[in-house]
Amino acid sequence: MLSSNPKLGPHSRRHPEVERVVQAAQRVILGKDHALRLALACLLARGHLLIEDLPGMGKTTLAHVLAHLLGLQFNRIQFTSDLLPTDILGASVYDRSRSDFQFHPGPIFAQLIVADEINRATPKTQSALLEAMEEHQVTIEGTAHPLPEPFFVVATQNPFHHVGTYPLPESQLDRFLMRIRLGYPEPADEKALLAGSDRRLLLQHLEPGLSPGDVLRLQSDVESVHVAAPLLDYCHDILSFSRQSPRFVHGLSPRAGIALLRSARAWALLWGRDFVIPEDVQALVPACLPHRLSLTDEGFADGSDGLASYLLGSVAAPR
Repeated sequence: MLSSNPKLGPHSRRHPEVERVVQAAQRVILGKDHALRLALACLLARGHLLIEDLPGMGKTTLAHVLAHLLGLQFNRIQFTSDLLPTDILGASVYDRSRSDFQFHPGPIFAQLIVADEINRATPKTQSALLEAMEEHQVTIEGTAHPLPEPFFVVATQNPFHHVGTYPLPESQLDRFLMRIRLGYPEPADEKALLAGSDRRLLLQHLEPGLSPGDVLRLQSDVESVHVAAPLLDYCHDILSFSRQSPRFVHGLSPRAGIALLRSARAWALLWGRDFVIPEDVQALVPACLPHRLSLTDEGFADGSDGLASYLLGSVAAPR
């Protein structure tokens, strides 16, 4: 089992602002501390999050909790087979009083977007998010419309064997900094969930722990977290190994390495450090890399964790 709690060291502690948000979120999301911290690290690394799991596991609730606690403007888009790109992005509509076309923004124009059940929409509609996620803007009829900052997409998807789902294109998967699963709760947490209040009622009582301005400041702080040369070499060795291994159809791209380092920087900040250690990189490999790889066989029975263990077990970490 990969460690999710890297060593803090003698002069560090969990980031107080982020920890305050985590503790508030724990009142609604029970027993998913690691997933909560991964979601926050993804946001602070200026990435986007894909949550893949069965219906009813709390994927959408997690996104609602983050929006409330971070004071972010929030829109939810339910992806269906008949959803069109214009239903997400908006469209130019002719205004007779002005005798010209006026742009009417779609629901993508918010700081936190929940793309619910994204793989129920067609690949064409899924691809409508590509520019928004990468460039933080939407181009309609040659005019670029900037999106609000911070901009964070939390997409949920059901397992591919479910009826009515389409696989996400590789280009779309690559736009997600992390992919995580929530999984079933532990027995004690599930009993508390069954005996407790409706999660939607608890959401109404959450007070913002941070503001959008705080989020932007923390995102800037992440960029200042130091990565030493041996850790850069370590990340590069992981990329190189994936390109040489016969287990993969193709290796990891440079964008995957950048994603891993950005995530490791954010993870270090969450744990109160201004420098990255090998355990940060190792903790983020399961969330950042498996969804960017295609296997030549089905040899990893335990999914992302097994693939991550294979990568990390094959590349020596710096001492």
